Amino acid sequence: NGSPQNTFVPGVVELAEMEGVYIAGDDFKSGQTKFKSVLVDFLVGAGIKPVSIVSYNHLGNNDGKNLSAPSQFRSKEISKSNVVDDMVESNKVLYPDGNKPDHCVVIKYVPYVQDSKRAMDEYISEIFMNGSNTIVCHNTCEDSFLASPLILDLVILAELCERITIQLDGEPQPRRFTSILSILSYLLKAPLVPQGTPVINALFKQRACIENFIRACIGLQPSNHMMLEHKVGAPLVQGMNMSNAPVFPSKTMIHTEKKISHVKNPSH
Repeated sequence: NGSPQNTFVPGVVELAEMEGVYIAGDDFKSGQTKFKSVLVDFLVGAGIKPVSIVSYNHLGNNDGKNLSAPSQFRSKEISKSNVVDDMVESNKVLYPDGNKPDHCVVIKYVPYVQDSKRAMDEYISEIFMNGSNTIVCHNTCEDSFLASPLILDLVILAELCERITIQLDGEPQPRRFTSILSILSYLLKAPLVPQGTPVINALFKQRACIENFIRACIGLQPSNHMMLEHKVGAPLVQGMNMSNAPVFPSKTMIHTEKKISHVKNPSH
């Protein structure tokens, strides 16, 4: 669902599981929120503590008109605000006891600007020695032109996942992906995940998930960017690239239609 309204009520999720079809989540992540998921991830990871995030938007297309209704705006406010939660929760030193930044989202309908959405953000952070750091940014974009390619990406990735099964060592039958296809979270502000699974909104983590999944399909180990062999001056194990250190079980079979890729632990 490309809009922020929560259409995936429990009955819809149950129907998708019964019919064996994929669902991903709500609200395309195309502009301001995608930038926010990158910047906040960087700030928190660098030990810089965002304490206030204020996001203002105005646009004049049908999306803006729908969001001028208070009940419609509320769902959008939730999806745009929750996008920083997992990044904040990842650093208990900066945010003990479940503290979070003040986070305000404002959206106004201005018919004259039509599809040319304006987005303005202010990020205030606490830094060393009780200092303060403020980042202000302005973004003007054609809203529909950013969102439309996401539909293509969703269809392409979902179709690819439809053709793939995964068989673990010792299991008689291969598995297919669950109906809640969380690998598509890269494209959505409010992704769905299977029950008990953490929600990841940090953009680079979401992208790494897709990249490593595709690497596995062609028999490559996940990329971890460690490159330890270059840091010690020589490979630690003959013929082994530490950047692609083993993560899979000793044997994992990934079926893509009639082709089978074997991902093996290099130590075996």
